[in-house]
Amino acid sequence: MCGIVGFAGGLFDLPKKKEVLNQQMDVIKHRGPSGDGDFIDDKVALGFRRLSIIDLAKGDQPIYNEDHTKLVFFNGEIYNYREMRTELIALGHDFKTDSDTETILHAYEEWGKEVVTKLRGMFVFVIYDLQTKQLFGARDFFGIKPLYYTTLADGTFMFSSEIKTFMRHPEFKPELNKTALKSFMMNQYNDLQETFFKGVFRFPAGHYFTYQDGQLDIEKYWDMSFNPSNLSFEEEVAKIDAAVEESVKAHTVADVPVGAFLSEGVDSSYVTSILQPQEVFSVGFDDQTYNEVTAARALADELGLNFNENKVNADDAFAEFDKIQYYLDEPDGNPSCVPLWFLSRFAREKVTVALSGEGADELFAGYVNYGMHSHNSTIKAFTSGLKKLPKGARASLAKAVKKMPAFPGRVHLYTNLANPREFYTGQSVIFDIENPSIFGADEANTFLKPAYQNDGTIQANYQADFDNVADADPVSQMQYIDLHHFMLNDILQKADKISMAHSLELRVPFLDPKVAKVAGEVPTKYLINSHDTKYAYRQASAKHLPTAWANRPKLGFPVPIKQWLEDDKYYEKVKALFSEDFVAEFFDQDKLLALLDANKEQRINGRRKIWTIFTFLTWYKVYFQNVEDYLALG
Repeated sequence: MCGIVGFAGGLFDLPKKKEVLNQQMDVIKHRGPSGDGDFIDDKVALGFRRLSIIDLAKGDQPIYNEDHTKLVFFNGEIYNYREMRTELIALGHDFKTDSDTETILHAYEEWGKEVVTKLRGMFVFVIYDLQTKQLFGARDFFGIKPLYYTTLADGTFMFSSEIKTFMRHPEFKPELNKTALKSFMMNQYNDLQETFFKGVFRFPAGHYFTYQDGQLDIEKYWDMSFNPSNLSFEEEVAKIDAAVEESVKAHTVADVPVGAFLSEGVDSSYVTSILQPQEVFSVGFDDQTYNEVTAARALADELGLNFNENKVNADDAFAEFDKIQYYLDEPDGNPSCVPLWFLSRFAREKVTVALSGEGADELFAGYVNYGMHSHNSTIKAFTSGLKKLPKGARASLAKAVKKMPAFPGRVHLYTNLANPREFYTGQSVIFDIENPSIFGADEANTFLKPAYQNDGTIQANYQADFDNVADADPVSQMQYIDLHHFMLNDILQKADKISMAHSLELRVPFLDPKVAKVAGEVPTKYLINSHDTKYAYRQASAKHLPTAWANRPKLGFPVPIKQWLEDDKYYEKVKALFSEDFVAEFFDQDKLLALLDANKEQRINGRRKIWTIFTFLTWYKVYFQNVEDYLALG
């Protein structure tokens, strides 16, 4: 696990390149406190920070091939590198280290661009050919590891694991991307490919690139697919469990201690029950309404594991919130950023690697928004019958239901009959037909100043992805959307950035290509039905967990934002920020303060909207008013 940064082109001489690159590497020291490395010539400047996980003694980068004509910089872990290494040695390759990094380079020599299809793991890597002066790089299947890129005014192509390194390049001029603010308000994260910094883009997951003489070419090599099998329910359950068990074991490869995050949910519990690590970690809040620690401790005790518990209070959360947003690069209003920050810091005291449960809901249909909006058996049975109607009849009925006044089961009925293209707004949303987002598209414009208003909607941003899975069933379509939006641009961003802020490597064994292949073959009727969400997956987990854990509802990381914003002390903190002069550049401040007061007086439930705006303003102050203070954190 590491961080990489590099640039190609520009007019700098070698000493100046070295100076700039060193400053950039210092900014991401948190990603690799174990050491650094670089390569500089007349075409490129490539840098690296290392967190030692595999081959502690000889894994420094860059690593060269046998004749020093190619080199590689790598961030991530390859879990099948030992098998690949054996194959490559048999093909005549000579290894100088025991690292997974060197395996990537020799595999590229042997198979060229097809190397990406051979890898199993989380990765961003860049290979430089010293003879042709070509860069070749790739990002992993799901986008577990981050990569950003930009082209500067002088023609320099620059890339990095974290945007903040760009601030140390003298030709980079940070400019706010005005379009991103509305996207953020609707989603709680920026869902555009262009980041909050104008001209800075996220490199897409499952793609590779080549760069040479100013020409950047990007190509897709992998995507999630859905090909339902004809196997029985019991056979699918067995396949799921075999795939998850094998993946968890594969994700333990390391030369350092490996632990696990454990909440009261089924996903982290499933991973932990297979992994059986010595150390497990959980975090709770001093507000007992939002405390997952009790149930997690009970499971750890049953499994005979050492349970490590940490408590967070509101003072801690507000005191650290600016640092959280700094390390995230872009604002993320997902409240779970807060407990994840403290959990990662706490876990790093004992382990360097931790496994977590991200990805199970997207792969195995775990969200209620996929059509589980009622627990009433009669409503669910009635809806199941209507789903057997012809497609056109279902669409007509859905339109009629949408126009009806509210009644029990209305949302459940509508979401099971309608085309997801028409209503689906992702997992940052608590679904409601009339107001389906944190800020609706029109509502966001009423809060924004004219320069930041636009015609964008959540659904419009999803349409190209819906096209990619037009032949899949509705639930699979929604899973695909979440993998390419909520998972990619929110969940995985915060998982990587926050864990790496504390030099902790976080591994996600559900987000594995072998697990994904199995998940894509499970018929939807086995995943979401009258019993539960991700039903077949839950039955697979029950092979390892007590029944009560296998059937636990989806909770995420519950955070007591409601209580905080109704408390005078924290209400005043938010109000002070909302009242600052710079806020008028973006928002109608009177509307913001009215929203805050209405929530405080419990006339509305506006906590998610308030927290989203609070997040953006905190982030803006960090990056556009006080960034030098934060860059010095390393």
